Amino acid sequence: MYRKIANTFCKVLIYMIAFVVAVLMGIMLIHILKESIPALREVGIKMFLPSSEWRPVSAAPQYGLLPAVTGTLYVSGLAVLFAMILGVACACFLTFFMPKKLASVCLAFIDLVAGIPSVIFGFIGLTVLVKAFVKYLKMAAGQCVLVAGVVLGIMLLPYVVSTCQESLVNAKRTYEKSGLALGLSREYVLIKVILPAIRPGIVASAMMAFGRALGETMAVMMVIGNSAIFPKLLGRGQTLPALTALEMGSIEYGSIHLSVLYVANLVLLVILVVVILAGQLLKRRFAEHEK
Repeated sequence: MYRKIANTFCKVLIYMIAFVVAVLMGIMLIHILKESIPALREVGIKMFLPSSEWRPVSAAPQYGLLPAVTGTLYVSGLAVLFAMILGVACACFLTFFMPKKLASVCLAFIDLVAGIPSVIFGFIGLTVLVKAFVKYLKMAAGQCVLVAGVVLGIMLLPYVVSTCQESLVNAKRTYEKSGLALGLSREYVLIKVILPAIRPGIVASAMMAFGRALGETMAVMMVIGNSAIFPKLLGRGQTLPALTALEMGSIEYGSIHLSVLYVANLVLLVILVVVILAGQLLKRRFAEHEK
């Protein structure tokens, strides 16, 4: 009797929490859309034209968001590429080539890294990586898109390693003994059998990392240079979250400038939704292919 009451209470509580989260997301989206309407009416498509620059306080103001959108995608893509290459390799090593006790200790430290504030990563990137780029690449300042991608990629590593390691452990239990019994080497089983089998998990890890990278503000803002220009690998750039953080404190409430920043965040949400939907589609296709 008590168990049924407890189960019913837990189900109701979970449904209520899910409903509240959905309502909060809806309210947030409606608020962003409402505040974006003035900029969409007055500026419109000009915000996304290559010819428009970011000059919100000039005599003839321009509100070009395309450089910031490009910078966001560029930095996030670099970070996810860096994190996936190192993260999947690290997860494979921890699962297949390291003793279980030592691997559990390493995983605990990796999970701790995920809790470090982003400003610390940005400070280390600013004092170590930026100075290294100035010294060895003879750059004037050292702040660039590549540094931002590396710093952000390091921040994403714990998420990638944890997700991939869980998928690898499950696949190892299923396929490793059968492969070894057939006379296959451990490396062959890993590369040819297990990694293809966990493709949905790898895709999910990449999508989660990309979503995390899109919203990162402080660490990227400290090392990217914050110039509203189209990004280059060894040049400065700017991201949408960094643009919002830099501009929000000095804007008149109700101005077109503020409304444009709401449009920037609306674009960020649209990109995130597209990435999530693309990830779900890829996972579904992989699952259908394996049947």
